[in-house]
Formats: sequence, C-alpha cells, structure tokens
Amino acid sequence: MDFFARRNYFSLSEYDSLQPGDAGHRGLGVSANEYDIVVIGAGMAGASVAAHLASDRRVLVLEREGQPGYHSTGRSAALFSAIYGSEPVRALSRASHEFLFAPPSGFAEAPLVRARPAMHIASAEQVERLAKFAALPDVAPVSRTIGRDEALKLCPMLKPENVELAVVELEAADVDVHGLHQAYLRLLRERGGALLTDRDVEALCREGGRWRVTAGGEEFTAPILINAAGAWADKIAEQAGVATIGLQPMRRTAILVEPPPGADIDDWPMVIDGDEQFYFKPDAGLLLLSPADETPMGPCDVQPDEWDVAVAVDRVETATTLKVTRVKHRWAGLRSFVTDRTPVAGFDPDAPGFFWLAGQGGYGIQTAPALSRVAAALALGQPVPADITAHGVNVADLSPARLRPLADAPREARG
Repeated sequence: MDFFARRNYFSLSEYDSLQPGDAGHRGLGVSANEYDIVVIGAGMAGASVAAHLASDRRVLVLEREGQPGYHSTGRSAALFSAIYGSEPVRALSRASHEFLFAPPSGFAEAPLVRARPAMHIASAEQVERLAKFAALPDVAPVSRTIGRDEALKLCPMLKPENVELAVVELEAADVDVHGLHQAYLRLLRERGGALLTDRDVEALCREGGRWRVTAGGEEFTAPILINAAGAWADKIAEQAGVATIGLQPMRRTAILVEPPPGADIDDWPMVIDGDEQFYFKPDAGLLLLSPADETPMGPCDVQPDEWDVAVAVDRVETATTLKVTRVKHRWAGLRSFVTDRTPVAGFDPDAPGFFWLAGQGGYGIQTAPALSRVAAALALGQPVPADITAHGVNVADLSPARLRPLADAPREARG
C-alpha cells in the first residue's frame, strides 16, 4: 500500500560516474550508445527491472528528472499488505513477501521492512462489506477479525461508536522505500548497467529492428525498449506511435500532524477506514493522515490541494479523538492506474520490442520484487520463475493485450 513520504531523499553522487561506454559495461567493442535494452524511467519499476536485466544484458536507464525516483517512488512511504489491491496485485504481493522480509545477503544495507499491523475498521454500516472482504480465500489466512474493545486497545484514539469490528493483518509492515530503491540502483551499477538523468525523451522511432531514442540531445538504440515512465507512460507510447493503455494518474494527498499529547504511538497499527475514505499511521513520532483521495490528473509534479488537506483532517477527527491544531507538513504524489487497477507488464501486441511496465497504482513498492522478475523474464522471452507463479501470478492478468480494446475506445467509454 503506497502512500507518499514527506521528502525526496535520493542522491546522485554515487551514479555520477556511471556513463555509457564505461569499461564496466558489457559489450565492449559495441558503440557506446547501442544497448540490448533501454529502460525509460528510474523509479522503482525501472530500477528494479533494469537491475535484473543487467546481469547478462547491456542496459541503459534514462531518467527525465535530475535524480532517480523523484516523483511517485521518491514520495512513497509504503506499507506491505498482502490483502490490498486486486487479486493479481495480491498475488504479486505474496510473491514479493520473502524478498522484502528476508532479502538476499548483501542486497540491502539494513532491513527493508518493520512490522506494522494494518487494521481495517468498520462502522455498523460498513460491517457487511468488511466481513465479505475478510472472508476472501487469500485474505482470511493472513488476517484476524476482532471486536471493538481489542481494536481500541490497538489504537486508543478511535471513537468507540465508529468501530463495530475490525480486520487486522498481522504481517503487514512498513517498507523502507529509500533502502529498496537504492539497493536496486546499486545492483544495477554493480552489474554494469548505465543510468543517465536529466534525459527527457524527445523522440522515439523504430528503425531496422531497433528503437532509436533521442533524449537530452543524444541518441541511443536498442532492440527492446521498456516503458517504465510512471505517470508519463502513455506519453512515451504516444511519442513512439504506440497505442496507449488508458493510464490515469491520480493525486493522493498526505499530511503530518502531532499525535495526541502523551500518547505512545510507535506501535500503533496503520488504521484504514472500511470504505478507504481515510487512513493514518505513525511516522517518525508524528501521525501521517490521508483522505485516500484519487483525483484524476495529467502527469505532472503534483502538489497538495488545500481542500484535500482539510478533508483528511475532518475525516480523521470525526473517527477519532484527535484534534489537529497544526499541519506540520503536506504533500501529494501520483498513483497511476489502468481501468482494472492491475499493473501492466509485457510486450505491446502491435509494437515489436516495445515493453510496458506501468500502471502500478498504489502497489508499486510492495510488488516490485516479484513484478520486476516477471518483467525481466518476459522481456528476455524466458519462463516466469516458478516461485512466483506458485503464488498465483498469471502473466495474462498483466499483459497489455488485455487493455487494447479499451485503449482503442474513446476515453468516455473507459469510465
């Protein structure tokens, strides 16, 4: 479950020397600007798939901003939740669990997760819907339904009249987004991959079986182009002359406020309204609040709207005894979805060598370990690893081909 952190925290210092043509790159003797794979976007999606592919391919990652992960990744402070999202998303999350909770030796410099139960609360009007959700076959085994009294023990500031019952996911956890993203970028570098920032894509075309990418006034070519451009993914497709997938970026707002005086909040769960009208959780001694807004936007450097800030305060104050006297910080980020709210990973059915890795919505961090391995396997024409398919991941659920009739329809027909 991705929401948005209060700062961008990425440094480029360790990547400054990683340029095309360096001796560390595979394919010596090949033109410095010729690659096996060009990845557009250095957020979590692009960094993770590129790190896998760089193990035996010559890979270049192009990032439009001055630092990798500036937009959604750099503003995300995700919670791992195996019961969040569509069925294919939940399968990807289950397949990512082992990697996040027990990463390979040497991958990360510190643990990637910290235990943080996720508690979905229901008022009397919401009980039936929450109970139905809790009974799903992949939700029931990893969650527990509790009554009002136990819910109030877990989060004392909840108003009793607003909690009829709750569903607690005990194995949920905060994810160190910065640590995970940096680890993938470090792995990319160690495997000889190249990363260039401040390289907005100016032109794209397919010539002689290779994609020609013009970015920052320079040309790069590769037979495979991976579109991991986040909110800009449909824009990249348009530049390439490829049919879009109906991607819709949506604004999500979050704020930081002081907790109740004297409250020890460090071990409180993340609390999510049964209809996801708000959520809140501890964050470095403060409380992070969100109205769970999803305002359609174009791709941009999104900023918080004061109305959404006020809605966040009102909804949480209505459900709890919290009194917000001052908002210490406010921010927003973009979560990009296609119509079925499931990520898109695979070659475009009508554009040779054009690979989609987009539409992660609010699940891009927690699904990155599995989704990046799926994408890398598909890009190389290899079988998806068995440990991933064992969790119910089906590549047909992720294929861009599933969206082509919708993408070709007028926008109003897509809903």
